[in-house]
Amino acid sequence: MQAWQVHENGEPREAMRLEETAAPVPGDGQVLLRVRAANVNFPDALLCRGQYQIRPSLPFTPGVEICGETEDGRRVIANPALPYGGFAEYAVADAAALLPAPDALDDAEAAALHIGYQTGWFALHRRARIQEGETLLVHAAAGGVGSAAVQLGKAAGATVIGVAGGPEKVKVARELGCDLVLDRYTDDVVAAVKEATGGRGADVIYDPVGGNAYAQSAKCVAFEGRIVVVGFTSGTIPTPALNHALVKNYSILGLHWGLYNTKDPQAVLHCHEQLTELAAKGAIKPLVSDRLPLEGAAEAVQRVADGVTTGRIAVVPGLGGAAIA
Repeated sequence: MQAWQVHENGEPREAMRLEETAAPVPGDGQVLLRVRAANVNFPDALLCRGQYQIRPSLPFTPGVEICGETEDGRRVIANPALPYGGFAEYAVADAAALLPAPDALDDAEAAALHIGYQTGWFALHRRARIQEGETLLVHAAAGGVGSAAVQLGKAAGATVIGVAGGPEKVKVARELGCDLVLDRYTDDVVAAVKEATGGRGADVIYDPVGGNAYAQSAKCVAFEGRIVVVGFTSGTIPTPALNHALVKNYSILGLHWGLYNTKDPQAVLHCHEQLTELAAKGAIKPLVSDRLPLEGAAEAVQRVADGVTTGRIAVVPGLGGAAIA
C-alpha cells in the first residue's frame, strides 16, 4: 500500500515521504481499516516536528482522524493507532473505540467530525456549561477547531462572536453563523466585545490559540465568565495571572479531550450520539474547504501548520479505492 512516512522529525513538507509499504497488521483488540478519508489536524504537524505529547517511534505515518471502512463494509470514524496513522490507504484502530459515521455526512465530513467537534462539545457543555442566551467568543473562528465551536455554540442557543485573521477568514466565519466577526489584524477585539455585550463581556471564551488571544480573553471575559483553554496554535503558552481571575471573578478551564477516551469513554459515546443528532438535523456540518488525493497530504499538513487554511482539509486516498481483500 501507499503511506506517508516520517523518518526524521521536521517540518511536514520535508519530513513526510510517500512510500510503498506493507499493510499494517492489527494487534490484539485492533482492526484494519481502509481509509476512506483522513482529516488534517494541527497535531499532525506537531507529530512531524516531534513536539506532540505522543512521540511514536520512527518511522511512523501521521494522520490522527479518519473515516474508514471495516472488513465487513461498515463506515466508521476512528483515531488510528500510531504508528499506523491515517495518511495511508490502510490504517489500524482500536476496535472498542470505533464510532459509526453519521449517514448525514459524506466521508470527508465524517472524518472531520470527531476531534474538533468532540473537543468543542466537551469544552462548551461539560467544562463551561454554556447556557442558552449567553455570549460565546471563539478565537480562530474560521479554522477547523474554531468552526466547530461556532456551530456548536449556535446550536446551544448562544450569541457567537468570532475572531478571525484577514478578510477571507472573516467572510468564512460570518458564513458559519457568527453573529459578529472581528478581524484580529484590524479590530480592537477587547473594545468590540465589550461594546457588543453592553460592557458585560463574553460569558464563555473558546481559545485554541493562546498567546495574545488569551490576553484579550482575560480583558473581555464577563463576571462569572469561563475561559476554556483548548490549545496553543500561536506557539505561545500563556501564564495566567490568577490574581486577575480572582479580582474579576472568572474561571480558567482546561480541556484535554483525549483524556476522556481513557477516563470516561462512555462520555465520548454520549457526545457522539449528540453530534450525530445535530448532524442529522443540519445544525452542524464540518466545513471541508478542500479534498485532496493521498499525494497532497504533506502539503496539506504544512498548510495547517502555517495557519493559512479555513475549515478542514480532507485527504481522500484513491478517491474511493477497492474494498479490503
